[in-house]
Amino acid sequence: MGRNMERKTDRRRLLTQAIRWTARVWAVGSIGLVLAFIIGEGFNPSQVKAREWLGLLFFPVGICTGMILAWWKEALGGSITVGSLLIFYMIHFATAGMFPKGWAFLVFAAPGFLFLFCWQRSRSAGTTST
Repeated sequence: MGRNMERKTDRRRLLTQAIRWTARVWAVGSIGLVLAFIIGEGFNPSQVKAREWLGLLFFPVGICTGMILAWWKEALGGSITVGSLLIFYMIHFATAGMFPKGWAFLVFAAPGFLFLFCWQRSRSAGTTST
């Protein structure tokens, strides 16, 4: 039974590592996409309205910051990413009277959910993130 338990633990650890690296690669892709938009579209701060700055603080700044931090601190970074997404949705609803359309924002921030999932799995297994 000991060997069977070791195999199960190894499979769990490998799955957690695979999800962790999926989150990391996805985060790099998401951040890269934001940078491509900023560079490609040419970000002009003078064209941003005062009420839009608050939304930008959370999306993309808060979300990207959280994904970067999650490489070292999964719980903190994942929480910042998911929290920034939720606050962005609330700000958008409060200013536009509706939630943003489509799944793009959620897909963009999905690594934050994966980082939190990995942190929870690592915590429950008694291992640390690498």
